[in-house]
Amino acid sequence: MSKLEKILQSAFFRTLLSILIGFAVGAIFLLAVNISPVEAYEKLFTSIFSSPKSLSYCVVYATPLIILGLSVAFSFRTGVFNIGAEGQFVVGSMAACVVGILVPAPPVILPILCIAAAAIAGALWGVIVGFLKVKWGINEVLSMIMFNWIAFYLSNYIADIPLIKSDGNAEATKNVQEAAMILLPESWIKGLGLCNSASWGIFIAAALAVMVYVIIEKTALGYRLKAVGYNRDAAEYGGINANLSIMTALAISGAMSGIAGATNLLGIGQRIAIFSAQESYGFQGIIAALIGANNPLGVFVGGLFYGAIKYGGSRLNIIGAPSEVVNVIMGTVIFLIAISHIFNFRLKKKKKGGDK
Repeated sequence: MSKLEKILQSAFFRTLLSILIGFAVGAIFLLAVNISPVEAYEKLFTSIFSSPKSLSYCVVYATPLIILGLSVAFSFRTGVFNIGAEGQFVVGSMAACVVGILVPAPPVILPILCIAAAAIAGALWGVIVGFLKVKWGINEVLSMIMFNWIAFYLSNYIADIPLIKSDGNAEATKNVQEAAMILLPESWIKGLGLCNSASWGIFIAAALAVMVYVIIEKTALGYRLKAVGYNRDAAEYGGINANLSIMTALAISGAMSGIAGATNLLGIGQRIAIFSAQESYGFQGIIAALIGANNPLGVFVGGLFYGAIKYGGSRLNIIGAPSEVVNVIMGTVIFLIAISHIFNFRLKKKKKGGDK
């Protein structure tokens, strides 16, 4: 295979081409509503790169998406489709919120307790699904979809408990204690010209990206998890406990989704509103994972890209352009990435003589 063929078949090239086509489809959408694509895209990108404050907003938007993307990518690499990241994110957020409201602890210690509670809650949410799969063979995708809704209503129930609910008229929890917040020091924010929501969350995301890479590529645990993902029967024949590997993968993936919820709450939200609909953070994490080709570094970059596009898209209404164009672009990107994987698989199969 020539170097050009390798480039054309690489995940990076397929993703880049999908993004370019996605913007082209977005341009058609804008033309259909009588908006200049040039003007709209100029506004989108100038909103992103106009100042350190704008860039920091992009990072804030991206942080939970990166961590959720790592969660989904980890499960993908180990042969489990974690479509339950949304529910794990929600229970992780609520666990962090309850600890942040009720536990008296000093700064530094309280955020750690909140994040630990979120990780445990997310891991538990993943392990329950894993147990249902290995014990009774219940399809994990169906279980996760149902558990997303259970998490949704459980969060609303907890948010309405008098001890947790806001003392005012807001349909939300109380604010977590100031000691629980993970915002950067005010002197850093002012000195660097960052947004007020700039937090340590992005550093947590970077640490988790390194952790995922090390586990998957450098440890015996990662070898066992990947082996089960590639071929469960062969892994069991080689002496690997496939059921334990599945539950371990879902526990680690769920813990990261829970941490994503905690960083979002402690870095931006301070409290959790009673939901009227799912926020779809988990599904956006799936998009970040697909853009990053399930590679930890790729997911980190993909999450930053998606966060930047989300922030830039939120500014399009200034020129009268619909912010929904971002959904059109990202939907097209994911559709094309998924299709490209199918064509790439068939091409490889044909080269090996699988097609007549």
